Amino acid sequence: MKTYKVLLYLSLLATTITNTSYAQRNFGVANSDWSSMNSLFINPASIAGSHEKITISLFSVNVGVDNNYGTFSSIGNLGSAFNSTDSGGNSLFHNSGRQTFSMMVPSAEIRGPGILIKINDRQSIALTTRIRIMNQLSNFDQSLFNLITNPTIVPNADNKVSAQNFNWTAHIWTELGVTYAVSLIADKNSELKAGITLRYLGGVGYLALKGKNLDVDYQSGKDSFYASNSDLQYTSNIVSTRSAVFNGINASTLFGNFFGSSQGSGIGADLGVVYAFSPKGKDTYSDEPTSGNSYKIKLSASITDIGAINYNAKNNSTVNVTGNGYITGKGLGDNAKNATDFKNYIIGQGFNADTMSASTKLYLPTAMVVGIDYKVYKKFFLNATYVANLANAQNFGNTYYNQVTITPRYDSKIFTVGMPITYSMLANYMKVGLGFRVAGFFIGSDDMLALFSNNQYGFGFYAGAYIPLYKKEKETQY
Repeated sequence: MKTYKVLLYLSLLATTITNTSYAQRNFGVANSDWSSMNSLFINPASIAGSHEKITISLFSVNVGVDNNYGTFSSIGNLGSAFNSTDSGGNSLFHNSGRQTFSMMVPSAEIRGPGILIKINDRQSIALTTRIRIMNQLSNFDQSLFNLITNPTIVPNADNKVSAQNFNWTAHIWTELGVTYAVSLIADKNSELKAGITLRYLGGVGYLALKGKNLDVDYQSGKDSFYASNSDLQYTSNIVSTRSAVFNGINASTLFGNFFGSSQGSGIGADLGVVYAFSPKGKDTYSDEPTSGNSYKIKLSASITDIGAINYNAKNNSTVNVTGNGYITGKGLGDNAKNATDFKNYIIGQGFNADTMSASTKLYLPTAMVVGIDYKVYKKFFLNATYVANLANAQNFGNTYYNQVTITPRYDSKIFTVGMPITYSMLANYMKVGLGFRVAGFFIGSDDMLALFSNNQYGFGFYAGAYIPLYKKEKETQY
């Protein structure tokens, strides 16, 4: 599906019924003691006194989809998940039966060039680059979703729906980050680390809508429906068709956003602490030649994605919608792709639409990440991590779904393999993934069962490469 059609459907959904996000954490390799460029995105403190003397990050790609509307009927349908039906009118989902639902289609992350430098046994710094895309819908009525995503279908029964406190955001932005981590306390039995990542955020483009209320009344056999008591706010830096969020974006556009030439800008941050404990002394638990980081148990806590991106009034358009009117799916599909067409269509259908040029702040998906890593035997570990959303879903921006992940892994200098098993609070179901690392190459998924089963709510994939350079050290004697 072309990008403009994707955005068209997103806008269409938002304007009629309209926030949490799914994102892979690269579990399986990110909690490895030998993959610092992955672990710093979970907790910046983790890189303090890292095993690697220097690490050069080349690239990584991470994509995923998730929802609690229903399970995918086949893996081939994931590419068409912007629509609830395929070209033959068949449902892409086994409906969950929920009256309201949330959907993330898609979440994508591209990590570009970066570098990590170990200053000494207690301090490390890192420079990272990243491009992120998040498209999320929350608290949608499923009957309206079915009607709007396929305008050729007309209701076979009368129905009334009241949607309240709904939110939708599609956003793409870039990040340039600097991380510093230090070991504050270190002795034979314990170590306390702290770290911070500061990021410059470059906003590329977004479409968003939130609403306090929308009452919808549609009748059997009619392709239009009556919307009343509307209280909606549509905002975007996409003012015309030519400025569509992905149209015209190329490598030079994205590169410019890293260094200040962007539609929006902001500052973001991650904060973290790590405590490692070795009751019998570090040497007892050391299975690799290293100057530190040997432990029996490690505790981790961080707050990630603090901050927001501000789109100033010059690059922005906001439409406040109130009143009553008739809407059709086709009408929305033809007119909701940019702010100007949207405003004209809404007014023509009888609604009140106040347009203004005002700055808009899009918040990052702030989350708390706490974890425990236990050394079971030699190179075998068991990790438990809880991700909790801290962002306000009523604001423009993105949020994360809460989840608990248990990851058994084998972890050595050259090879890591982990199997993340996750309980998702979004759809109350289990995800199973698998991650591999060989030296500086890694590949895996936090959610891969859709490859084998029709009864999954999501799917994800990640892969990447970096060049690790280790300082030569003597074998620890024990």
